[in-house]
Amino acid sequence: MESVKDSLLLRTSVRRYEREAIPQETMEFIYKAVENTPTSYNGQQFSVIDIDDQEIKLKLYELTGQKQIKTCNRLLIFLSDFNKISLLAEKKGLQMPAITNCMDGVMLGVIDASLAMMSAVVAAQACGLGSNCIGYLRTVDPKAVAELLQLPKGVFVVCGLALGIPREHPDLKPKQPSSLVFHKNHYRDDNEKMVEELESYDEIVKHYNATRAGGTTTNDWVAHILDYYDHATKYQILQYLKDQGYDVNH
Repeated sequence: MESVKDSLLLRTSVRRYEREAIPQETMEFIYKAVENTPTSYNGQQFSVIDIDDQEIKLKLYELTGQKQIKTCNRLLIFLSDFNKISLLAEKKGLQMPAITNCMDGVMLGVIDASLAMMSAVVAAQACGLGSNCIGYLRTVDPKAVAELLQLPKGVFVVCGLALGIPREHPDLKPKQPSSLVFHKNHYRDDNEKMVEELESYDEIVKHYNATRAGGTTTNDWVAHILDYYDHATKYQILQYLKDQGYDVNH
């Protein structure tokens, strides 16, 4: 098993996998890591769908066009979930607050599911598996994905995670330096210096994309990410949330 240091610092996104199945004991370890995720109030406002049915994976691949979905051995779908606690509240005759009608309720589930996914990523990496986080499963066709996964009200997709025995070992992507990530006591107020550091990082990413193994691009960092933002503004996520019982109004 890899060290914690290697699991965290050498992680890469793997999109090509061997046909070999993940050992059951490895999946049980990942399950335990996910179950022990820290969550808001210990409310555990998340669930995970573990997909090993190839037919379901193929249907999700047809929606997304992302090959790692159909070639991975296991596909974990991390969900925001207020359905479980609602069921028990009803059973015990307790009034369920309108938590799904406020943005903090949305954030609770998203944060819990995201933390759970990171627990799975680290556990998988420690076991020598490859993984790839797939946010597109949230946005590609929310209604179709919800129907395929039979999601009840109070539940929505946050992100997917492909897992498998890696067939590739991608180069480690450059990340922003500590000076841009960590602010001391308050947010930095030296915008000119920050822009210089961001420009430097932008060039590092551009060089990485032009020289990386397994296919190169001319992408820099900022224009590429802004292009993603432009696409994201067209997603109908608020309507999806309403369809799933989240009548967000404050």
